[in-house]
Order: sequence, then structure tokens, then C-alpha cells
Amino acid sequence: MSRKVTVRYRPHQAIMLAAVIAFVGSLPLASVRWYLLPILLLPLAIAIWAVRAGTDVDSAGIQVRALIGQRRIPWSRVAELGTDHRGRAVARLTDGAQVALPAVRAGDLPRLIEASGQPLDPQPADQQKPAAQ
Repeated sequence: MSRKVTVRYRPHQAIMLAAVIAFVGSLPLASVRWYLLPILLLPLAIAIWAVRAGTDVDSAGIQVRALIGQRRIPWSRVAELGTDHRGRAVARLTDGAQVALPAVRAGDLPRLIEASGQPLDPQPADQQKPAAQ
């Protein structure tokens, strides 16, 4: 019996610590007046994002999660995996769209491809040497 392997990429957990410190630091300001209470929502939103956001990869596809919502992309819609001009990992779709993969670095791409169950081809097909006859 084969087991479905899911690889999860999440933001660094130091963000959660920063959110807690920001929450505690904003308590004195928020407690001065009742209309300043919404200031506490920003550190809370950052903490929830740190727990929820990320990328999950398995043999069925890629699931991109954000603070609100998520998107499931099957492998049949992924044309290639690569990086954008800023070095962030992206999935280029068959319709030409690009989807950023949160918490995935360029160095994580080989592991991400391995989790997909696809073979890792180090050279593009047009640059491979022809077989010797």
C-alpha cells in the first residue's frame, strides 16, 4: 500500500514570535482609548498568517495557502516550476499565468519536484545530448 506524501513549506516561525512581541508592545497604546483597540488586529493577523500561509505539494498537485483562502493547482495545469526576477519560486501554468509559491525558495525546487512524483531532469530536453548509436 503506497502512502500519499505531502511536503509542506511554511514561513519561518520567527514571524510568530515577532507577532507576539508586536501584540504585547501594542497593548499599552491600544488600552489608552477604545478606538485604538483595532491596532491589536494587525499583530493578530500576522500570527494567523504565519500559521496558515504556505505551500503544500503532493502527487496530485500544489496547494497554495494564504491568510484568507487557498488554491489547489493540479500538476496537469503546471507547465514549469522556476523562479521570478526576484528569486522567488513560482509555478508557471499552461494558460501563461504565474502563481507565487509562498515559503518556497529556489533551492527547494528539486525537493518540490521529487514530492510531485515526477522525475527530476537536470537538463532541459532541447539541451540533452543525443544517444550514441
